[in-house]
Parts: sequence; C-alpha cells; structure tokens
Amino acid sequence: MKVDVLLGLQWGDEGKGKIVDVLTPKYDIVARFQGGPNAGHTLEFNGQKFTLHTLPSGIFRENTINVIGNGVIIDPAILIYKEVESVKDFCNIKDILLVSQKAHLITPTHKLLDYIYETCKGDKKIGSTLKGIGPTYTDKISRDGLRVGDILNPNFKQKYETLKKKHLRIANAYDVDYSDVKLDGFTLEEYENRWFLAVEELKTYNIINTEYYLNEALNSKKSILAEGAQGTLLDIDFGTYPYVTSSNTIAAGVCTGLGIAPTKIGRVFGIFKSYITRVGSGPFTTELHDEVGDMLRVEGNEFGSTTGRPRRCGWMDIPLLKYACMLNGVTDLIMMKADVLNKFETISVCNKYNINGVETDEIPFDNEMEIEPKYLEIKGWNQEIKDKNLPVELSNYIKLIEESVNIPITILSFGPDREQTLIFDNFK
Repeated sequence: MKVDVLLGLQWGDEGKGKIVDVLTPKYDIVARFQGGPNAGHTLEFNGQKFTLHTLPSGIFRENTINVIGNGVIIDPAILIYKEVESVKDFCNIKDILLVSQKAHLITPTHKLLDYIYETCKGDKKIGSTLKGIGPTYTDKISRDGLRVGDILNPNFKQKYETLKKKHLRIANAYDVDYSDVKLDGFTLEEYENRWFLAVEELKTYNIINTEYYLNEALNSKKSILAEGAQGTLLDIDFGTYPYVTSSNTIAAGVCTGLGIAPTKIGRVFGIFKSYITRVGSGPFTTELHDEVGDMLRVEGNEFGSTTGRPRRCGWMDIPLLKYACMLNGVTDLIMMKADVLNKFETISVCNKYNINGVETDEIPFDNEMEIEPKYLEIKGWNQEIKDKNLPVELSNYIKLIEESVNIPITILSFGPDREQTLIFDNFK
C-alpha cells in the first residue's frame, strides 16, 4: 500500500476539507501532515457546517482513524475548546484521534510574538493570521520548541517557563506596547490559564509515535490519505516568498510531516478553484479590482473561515497551476466551486505572462516584477450545474485546463455539501 496525498494548488482555501470528507470512506486513516490553526477546512453535510483547524477532515467518518502528524503544530486551547467542542456530539473523538508526540506546541507567547512581529512590519505586513504559526516554527528550527510529548514530562511547567521568559525578552526588545493585546479575546494571563487547562485535557488523548503507527498500518495494507493545509503557493520554499506560511505545503512535506518514505507516496490529488483567491498580502497577477472581482467574492462567499477576512479574487492562472502540478507530481485534478462561475457570460483564463516584452509561463523569482497576464476569453455556461449532464461550455472549460496541464480532472465540486460533487468515470 501507498499513501495518497490531497493538497491545495493555489493560495489555500481551495476546499480541501470537503473533498477529504468525500474521499474518506475509501480510506482507513486520514493524517494531517503540516500547518496548524491558521488553516480552516470547512465541511457541510446534513444541514450542518463545521470548520476544522487542526483536526483531520475525516473526523466525522466513524470507521476512519484520524492522525495529527509530527509536522503539524498545535494550540491546545484552540484544539480542545474550539474544535473538539464543536465536533464531540458527532463523533467519538477519543476513539478515532491519534496525536503525534513529536508535534510542536503553540504557546500563548508564540501568539504574542506573532502580533509584535506583524505590527513591526508596518505596510510590509505578510497577512499573518496571528495564530503563532511563524514563531512556533522558528522555535522548532532553532531547537527551542515544546512538543506534545513534553506535556507528559514531570518538568513540563519548568520547560514552559523557560521558553516563556525567552519570548518575553524578545517581546520587550521591540518598541511595541503589548500590555492590552488580546489573544483570541483573552489577556495573556487569561489565555495562559485556559491553555494549561487544555493541556491537561490533551493528556487524556492517544499521544503516540505516529510515524511507527502509520508505517505499520501500511505494512498491514491499510489505506491512508495525507491531508495538507494552506496551498502550494504558500510553501515556505516554493511559494511567493516572503508572503508564505512557515511550513512545506507540497507533497514532499508528507515525508517529513508524517515520517513516510518518498517511495511510499501514491496518488496525489491536487485541488483548485475554478478561479483563484488569496488572503493577505503578496503578488496576485490575475487579481480583479472591479465589479467582476466583487461578484466572484459574493458568489463564492470568499471570506476566510479562520480570519473572516475578505479574499482577493481573480481569474484562473494556468502558469501557476502548471507550476503547482509540477512541484507536487499531481496525478488527479479536482476542480472546486464550478458553480461560482454559473452567472458569468464570459470567463477569462490567463495562459501566459508578458514580462518585459517576453511571453512566458514560468514563474519569476522576483515577486515585485510587473507581470502582464495574457488572457483567453471563453464563453460561460450561464446556468446551474445539477448533475453529470454538464453544460457544453463547462465541459470546454474543463478540457482547456486538462490540456493545459496534461492532467485529468477526476472530480468536480459545484457546491459546499457532500452531495454537490461529481466523481467522473476517469477517477479509478
């Protein structure tokens, strides 16, 4: 058996949570391999809507084991009081959730530092979610971090206090008044008390060496789906740096984020919207600053599930999609939110860039370069999508994308509910 991978091909918010939920019945295990509570995976079924930040999106399928891998970073307060609290009536969570003891912890002062760093950037802000993601990964790399396994250690409080003192020394070195800063609505002291109560609850969960568990599961012929967060274009190495997240969001991150060998990677499902969006700062070649962009935002309900911020919207960017497919070795494309384009008479697709008079489909190193998108105009379908009898114009749109990247689209989503999903015959 091999591990299949599902990840985003744009700047996140592609709809990964829904598709993991749809595909989960095919798998014994769903495992998150990177990211933290800056992610927001939204699932809708039976008239209910859920937003998951750390929990794998297979959590509502009773016969599926869900794993939080070592590459994920965890804020116990968010995990216990926001996520577990919202799903506990719909699943026996302690029976189906496993947590890596090597996953790093987001502490209250990580969130404080996130606020300070972002404030000091002024008009150069990267659009941080202020969840403590960057500072936590910084401590991980500098070998100062706390891990889930540490909470079981008798001297955990001492380790925590040592890290907290370091963070406060750093905070005090900046010319930023943080005395009134609220962390998810709480003062630092209030959040810290809440955080330690959540740590005590986290101790009652199955905290294990998930790398052993997953590899033994593979040897036992168990099927595994690795779930990514954010999107390829936010990858710390290959995204639009520095406007990126702090982890590897691409398929290679599965190996380091779960302890899986490269030879154990199977199919790679790449998810993308029928258009493209972005939250926060950073380059966006096909962004629309007009009524069309506003229409995309309204029709797609493009407001962050984690932050609530309105998303920037634009037309499909083929060069970016090809780049993401190349980096991930995508085998199957999954197109989301086709229904958002239902009302458009004409749809534009960027298939080339013009950079200094030269046409190319290669992503430039310099994010500040002036890039002119070259568009193809195609006829819209201007009607609702109801079943597999797709409008010919939508079929043409799908064919254009498939031929551009030379990868088949095997699943089409035309709404937020599980049932609003078409699985094509080429999905094998």
